[in-house]
Amino acid sequence: MSNDYKSDEEILGKAYDARLMKRLLGYIKPYKKYVVFAILLNIVVAALGPVRPYLSKVAVDEYIAKSDYHGLMMVSVLIFAALLLQSVIQYFLTYYTQYLGQKTIYDLRMQLFSHTQKLALKFFDKTPIGRLVTRVTNDVESLNQLFSSGIVMVFSDVFTILWILGFMFFMDVKLSLVTLAVLPILIYGTFLFRKKVRGTYRDVRLHLARLNSYMQEHITGMNVVQIFRKEATEEKKYARINADHRDANIRSIFYYAIFFPSVELISSIAIAMIIWYGGGEVVQSSLTIGVLFAFLQYTEMFFRPIRDLSEKYNIMQTAMASSERIFKLLDSDTFIANPENPVKFERTNGEIEFKDVWFAYTEDEYVLKNISFKIKPGETVAIVGHTGAGKTSIINILTRFYDIQKGSILVDGIDIRRLDKRDLRKHISVVLQDVFLFSGDIKSNISMSNDEIPLDKLRQAASTVGADKFINVLPDKYDEVVKERGATLSVGQKQLISFARALAYDPQILILDEATSSVDTETELLIQTAIEKLLVGRTAIVIAHRLSTIQSADKIIVMHKGEIRETGNHQELLAKRGIYFKLYQLQYKDQELKRTP
Repeated sequence: MSNDYKSDEEILGKAYDARLMKRLLGYIKPYKKYVVFAILLNIVVAALGPVRPYLSKVAVDEYIAKSDYHGLMMVSVLIFAALLLQSVIQYFLTYYTQYLGQKTIYDLRMQLFSHTQKLALKFFDKTPIGRLVTRVTNDVESLNQLFSSGIVMVFSDVFTILWILGFMFFMDVKLSLVTLAVLPILIYGTFLFRKKVRGTYRDVRLHLARLNSYMQEHITGMNVVQIFRKEATEEKKYARINADHRDANIRSIFYYAIFFPSVELISSIAIAMIIWYGGGEVVQSSLTIGVLFAFLQYTEMFFRPIRDLSEKYNIMQTAMASSERIFKLLDSDTFIANPENPVKFERTNGEIEFKDVWFAYTEDEYVLKNISFKIKPGETVAIVGHTGAGKTSIINILTRFYDIQKGSILVDGIDIRRLDKRDLRKHISVVLQDVFLFSGDIKSNISMSNDEIPLDKLRQAASTVGADKFINVLPDKYDEVVKERGATLSVGQKQLISFARALAYDPQILILDEATSSVDTETELLIQTAIEKLLVGRTAIVIAHRLSTIQSADKIIVMHKGEIRETGNHQELLAKRGIYFKLYQLQYKDQELKRTP
């Protein structure tokens, strides 16, 4: 796990951060009427609880002591009515707070997903996927607890305490002060509890992040683990990380196990003081039994919201830490900027020109240097070179996945930085060596869930590249279920689907990046036949290691260490006996070279 990832997960945050809370409240603003309604319900439901002990005091002092059965029945009905009303209001309160939480979380998740899709690939080069998944799932869920159980429900605990104190001081000031004498001990214990739990929470969070990271990495690379028989070794490593997580949780549980019984003990001490002092007052006829009875109930009720507030503290602290990480992602501005007034680009002839292009993924470490070439409409150009020569980088900057540092790239004479990215990419289809298929079916993977592409066009695209041969023998044909990353399909079948996907969008510019390097000879011949058909009338850029696949290209560009070293067709480049000749020599036997004219 990288240091950057570790430090990001160690963010603990304050229990309350006004700056973060202001931003979080912005998500509640569209639903403020629900918040106001929930707060009003909180005030009422908080009052209904403390009303019952007061009514009990009235029943004891006014009716039981005087043997007034009718009055006792009336008070009993009132207590039952208060309890029933409290239950009904509590139902609506719970419903609306959860509704509020789900609404705000839905909006936040959509904003996160939308923002993530707009980020440049440069951001994903440096950010672990597991971290992004955690932001949209675990961290957002922490905020759900804040919105549904924290911000609004904390009013319930506060109002309950205020109502209880109000009733207590209204009935007897001295006895109220005696009851509250234990508060300094409770406040100190709560402060100590927060301090200890804060540290253990950070440890739990850090070890959980390590668990998730380790699990994701090893499930992804399971074939490597198994082929090298490393299951036992990896299990021991995982056991150590898992043990650290377990121990951190046990430490956290230890503090909870001390705190809550301590609160109960302090509550019991308060009750004992009430019985000692209040009982003495009753004996001296300075206090009624009803008041003493009510105070005993209030004492038990008083410490319950205090315990709840301690839980709210943990929810608040977790939410602050999660929001810190979420807003860090939302504030990421690694974008490929669109121009303020983009040039309209409805159609393209497919003319491409690179003019003195310099490009680096990281500052001053140029992978492309002074690249200049021109591709005419309908022309097929192949780009070859050793690994790391910069071939794929040319594709990345042509599609504006990355922006260049120097020079310009023109399509139909227009600098691509003056075009809307979506308009540019609408005219380009790319077939990569590593094909990515989504969970769904064959049909949705060809159309990329674009309902504007009719099924007939999908079938035609599949037929052109020869994918229909295996699709039609599947049980559900184009509705056949595709598992994650196309696990049930062969490499060749996935490659054919990617060709059909590219063709279905009928691009004017087609890019093939090592598109046939992962298929068998039979499939390659099938694809080569399809490519000859689909390249007619289209501008094509073909990147290939197998030189046999690009011999018929109109022009071949040979790259070496980020620079263009040779340009020409197959025969011209062989005649130069340069880099291309050496590449060709590596792939073919000497006798085959001798037969080359």
